Amino acid sequence: MNEKLAEYKRELENELHEILSWWMQMTIDESHGGFVGKIDHDNKIYPEAAKGSVLNSRILWSFSSAYNLTKEREYLKIAERAFHYMAEHFIDKEFGGVYWSVDFTGKPFDTKKQIYALAFAVYALSEFYLASKNENAKKIAVYVYNDILTHSYDEKFGGYIEAFTREWKQATDLRLSEKDANEKKSMNTHLHLLEAFSNLYRIWKDGSLKQRIVEIIRIFLDHIVDSKTGHLILFFDDAWNRQAGNVISYGHDIEAAWLIEESAVTIGDDLLTEEVKDHSVHIAQAAAKGLDGDGGLWYEFDAIQQHLTREKHSWPQAEAMVGFFNAWQTTGDDKFLKRSLQSWTFVKEHMLDKKLGEWYWGVDAGYLPLKDEDKVGTWKCPYHNSRACIEIIRRIDNIFREKK
Repeated sequence: MNEKLAEYKRELENELHEILSWWMQMTIDESHGGFVGKIDHDNKIYPEAAKGSVLNSRILWSFSSAYNLTKEREYLKIAERAFHYMAEHFIDKEFGGVYWSVDFTGKPFDTKKQIYALAFAVYALSEFYLASKNENAKKIAVYVYNDILTHSYDEKFGGYIEAFTREWKQATDLRLSEKDANEKKSMNTHLHLLEAFSNLYRIWKDGSLKQRIVEIIRIFLDHIVDSKTGHLILFFDDAWNRQAGNVISYGHDIEAAWLIEESAVTIGDDLLTEEVKDHSVHIAQAAAKGLDGDGGLWYEFDAIQQHLTREKHSWPQAEAMVGFFNAWQTTGDDKFLKRSLQSWTFVKEHMLDKKLGEWYWGVDAGYLPLKDEDKVGTWKCPYHNSRACIEIIRRIDNIFREKK
């Protein structure tokens, strides 16, 4: 077992370096600052593409977290670049919050206030503070967190409303993307608010913040996790009534399976952690229903239409690596470790672009890459894949330390 874990760690250390080296080589915008907003499947750079705040935040988080793990100065340097670009261009200094996107020169482009994007800003700024001890980063993180509470928190039913205009008026289109339902509340936004608030708590031990984290965990346990199936319900109205059919997102299932537990651990609530562990294992078991025989995780399944989206995207594979590893640590059941290792094997065989670098967006049922999708864009970032490497390296290190 020790040899297997040591090999897993060595391979992920190498892969983390490969991922971040590609991003350092390919994405820095020397002409206009920050990072380019789009690189396609064939590594073609689009220098005049808009730059998304989620992309910038995820770059900031990835390089900050990688520095916190490795202490490689080059990673901190890239994180500093991402932080300064965010502070200068993405923070709305007039109305608060962050813009959804800026144009390639750094001017506001899509000025809506999507709470999902604010969550990633808090998540990334908190990680950067851990790396740099930059007090301005902490100040901005708390500032954006307070904007979320002030404008998005639902005092009547709890939880957070999805989106607003630049001036914080209620938006008519609340969707993160065209494929999403136009509903007041979503699993996705609450999952990333949870990780953002938890990361902020690591640098700011505020009592009311802790209660916000507990509340979101309870929302997951009481509303978002289907107690019968273990799958996540994706969309809700303001009163937490289920909306928009019965689509199962296997990637979000397995991501939530470890993130909810980690949040309970972060705030030091032992009783809640024990309660959450049972749910986490239930969610991981539900997510495993999306595994194919090759170890890959299918994208989505519409339970009403009985339709499987026969694609395997890269980010669910990364989350499967961590989520099943976490389930193994929680239960001691080796089938979960096997699933984590199989997920990594699937990534090595089908997700890595061995010619041009980085991970493909995904592959179809015949393992052909989805060439219409980007390597860099609003949603394609170094976050899921670098985080999988970082998280498992840390966990294996902790296992070895505990054995000494």
